[in-house]
Amino acid sequence: MTNTAVVSPDGYSLDNHYLARKGADDVQLDLFGDYKSNVALYPKFQEYFRTHQPALLAVWGKNDPFFLPPGAEAFKRDIPKAEVQFFDTGHFALETHHDEIGAAITSFLAKNVK
Repeated sequence: MTNTAVVSPDGYSLDNHYLARKGADDVQLDLFGDYKSNVALYPKFQEYFRTHQPALLAVWGKNDPFFLPPGAEAFKRDIPKAEVQFFDTGHFALETHHDEIGAAITSFLAKNVK
């Protein structure tokens, strides 16, 4: 559920507008049905992470009902130095915590980009 007291209605209203178009429901169902192809690629992603150890920052809403915190923590299995930061928010983390997330990104880039 979107907390309309802290999240501008612009983003989700625009999403709802486009999702209400004729045929959009079929497109969304196709995307959900095709998610298995993404999951099937996880071993390749994980092998890349283990082999190359890229710098990785995962910022996450700890209350996100769709992308759960264990999904963020999983990056650490393949990249032990991965930085995982949780914010006290849900799915719309950038809308509610843009200052904090921006600072986390700036700090991460300062440490990891030469």
